[in-house]
Amino acid sequence: MKKFTEHFLLGVAAIGMALLTACAGTSQISASDGSLFYPSPPAPARLQYLTKFSSQLDLGEKNARFRDFVFGEETISGHLVQKPYGLAVFEGAAYVVDTRGGGYVVFDFLNSRSKLVRGNGASNMPKPINITIDTDGTRYVTDTQREQVLVFDRNDRFVKAFGSSGQFRPVDVAIVDDRLYISDILHHTIQVLDQRTGQLLFKFGSNGSGPGELFQPTNLAIGPDGSVYVTDTGNFRIQVFSPDGEFIRSIGKIGTAAGRFARPKGIAVDREGRVYVVDAAFANVQILDATGTPLMFFGEPGTSPGNINLPTVVKIDYENVEFFQQYADPEFRLEYLVLVASQFGVNKVAVFGYGTMRE
Repeated sequence: MKKFTEHFLLGVAAIGMALLTACAGTSQISASDGSLFYPSPPAPARLQYLTKFSSQLDLGEKNARFRDFVFGEETISGHLVQKPYGLAVFEGAAYVVDTRGGGYVVFDFLNSRSKLVRGNGASNMPKPINITIDTDGTRYVTDTQREQVLVFDRNDRFVKAFGSSGQFRPVDVAIVDDRLYISDILHHTIQVLDQRTGQLLFKFGSNGSGPGELFQPTNLAIGPDGSVYVTDTGNFRIQVFSPDGEFIRSIGKIGTAAGRFARPKGIAVDREGRVYVVDAAFANVQILDATGTPLMFFGEPGTSPGNINLPTVVKIDYENVEFFQQYADPEFRLEYLVLVASQFGVNKVAVFGYGTMRE
């Protein structure tokens, strides 16, 4: 971990105060074959852009094999995902919430197919935002217009909905043991429900800007020690709580330097405790260590491979590395995948690989 941090701090020093400006593209290296790596020298490459998906048209002829593998006989016109926000990975498939499509799209890598799960009647999803999948395959979808959390089983069949009128406006769900942690952007709090019954167990956070207070909390992540990471979007920071809601620490503040944010959204924490934070305003993802020290960043707006436009969510996937290794540089050994959803542009879901160059 120490060696990893030292290498990344070299990259941060090279990037300097220009990290989050319009020249953010200096973070990437273009190999002779067009491959994109991050960060800039002298730091060693740690991330490579691999591919993207949302429809066949996004993948292009270069990735025709991947396109055919994922989409099969799907239509060739338009995007299968129109305006994504939430993203989850489970058992060889990516689940992408489409805020315009009234549901979520399943990209099943293992079975070479894709499908749209669209609600109707009791399962209607007028404004779905995020999706979280438990270890047993149960899906939890937040809908800000219904102001409920919709529950689907592992076969995408609607089971029930949590949330009474005016209880919350849910944006994201995180799971710890048998509890659902729900970010409530309306009341500026985190509500904790019994996973089985939906009964409110307790809340934490309140409207404000002090330690442990929240203003427009959006996305959630669970650290390797069980800590709950909350994107405190309105306060331009990340806050970390214990599973019982006790404030632990705060990461970042408003600004344009490394480790600061303008519009933080999605968040993920890897097995080593490194924190990935999406910034929708700067159209990039910052990586910080567990204490909040900036390590590197990647991404920038545009229409080129690897660009992200109004990004919303970042997810880390350890399970599908073997499949995506074929899209990596032969000398780059993947350790895990980093998927980023963007609401606009051609790269609706961009796939990056974290790893190291072979010696």
